[in-house]
Amino acid sequence: MNALKSKTAAHSLTTNTEVVMPNDTNHIGNLFGGKLLQWMDITAAIAAGRHCNRVVVTATINHVSFDNPIKQNSVVTLEAKVSRAFTSSMEVFIDVFVEDRITGEKTKCNEAIFTFVAIDQHGSPLPVPPVIPETDEEKKRYEGALRRRQLSLILGGRMKPDDATELKALFVAD
Repeated sequence: MNALKSKTAAHSLTTNTEVVMPNDTNHIGNLFGGKLLQWMDITAAIAAGRHCNRVVVTATINHVSFDNPIKQNSVVTLEAKVSRAFTSSMEVFIDVFVEDRITGEKTKCNEAIFTFVAIDQHGSPLPVPPVIPETDEEKKRYEGALRRRQLSLILGGRMKPDDATELKALFVAD
């Protein structure tokens, strides 16, 4: 099998469900942000690993929103999918939902974007397969990934603003 054969975003879908226990909460009964980040990192790493069939490491946490507090005893579901792959890195979106125990209805309460890199046994980057987005949401996230990557590279001092073609296209008319 060709290791670089394109895969759909759905191929990497990883779902993790947790219950917020008392030791996971702060003094006002809300889930610790750090605990949620841990759950996100694990879920997203599995998604990235599924996409490339390699060992992966977290390269960056690009975005995290803590839009709504998550209370003790809540059932929390995390869904992660690779939104776009570059040479050796993969952007992974994580959506976080809280489930109503009576109706079963899930409400989105948080989200995050992580970047993972596939590595070999020596820690050197390895190539990863391209992503094929299928749904409207996957296509929207795929399209935005290059702009997010360019912004991250600029902020990290690894790209000059003049080289950020996707970002410039948003602000400069031809």
